[in-house]
Amino acid sequence: MREIILDTETTGLDPASGHRIVEIGCVEVVSKMRTGKYFQAYINPERDMPEEARRVHGLDDKFLADKPVFASIVADFLDFIGDTPLVIHNAGFDMKFLNAELIRHGFPPLPMERAIDTVTLARRRFPGALVNLDALCKRYNIDLSGRSLHGALLDATLLADVYLELCGGSQASMAFDGSNNRETVEEAASTITPQAIPARDFPISEQELKAHNQFVETIKNALWESTHAKSEAGLEVK
Repeated sequence: MREIILDTETTGLDPASGHRIVEIGCVEVVSKMRTGKYFQAYINPERDMPEEARRVHGLDDKFLADKPVFASIVADFLDFIGDTPLVIHNAGFDMKFLNAELIRHGFPPLPMERAIDTVTLARRRFPGALVNLDALCKRYNIDLSGRSLHGALLDATLLADVYLELCGGSQASMAFDGSNNRETVEEAASTITPQAIPARDFPISEQELKAHNQFVETIKNALWESTHAKSEAGLEVK
């Protein structure tokens, strides 16, 4: 039931063009609930920061100059994520950068099968609607007041809340112990003893019956007076 919500910030859009990761943020989720455990690292990309990228996340060359390189944090990163599923918004982008770094440093790439793409989940839930992180936070009334710039850990934290909502939110489970186990829910449901509800009698008063008969007499050519209807009901046909 453990999942890792993950986000990265980079120097650009494509590692094949020499762009690198500058921040990784991970948030641990167990049974679709945040545990409070997280991993975050700023990374020296060993290259310059393009201005268009700096405007997105606010990380510049001066800030990143004394930060560790990827080789220094990769062991801690891999230890934190373990072999759990990775929940990522637009997973192809982040997985491409992570695998480029891993391969560069002699590690096997992460299989795409591990990634759960929340963009895909959101498009299935809201076809034709905007599904970027800001739009989904607004849809689910998730507080964005502290987000003036992108940040990997901040965005991973927001995505954790969005992911919970995409998976059903507070209604994801009937269990009150925090579990989201289908067998637990079915077991709990099986212990409920159905209660028989006695039939209720609603007698008609003479006044109501008289009023009804008077009303029926005002209906001309009533369907139930036809020969066919009487025959189907087993009544005597005159």
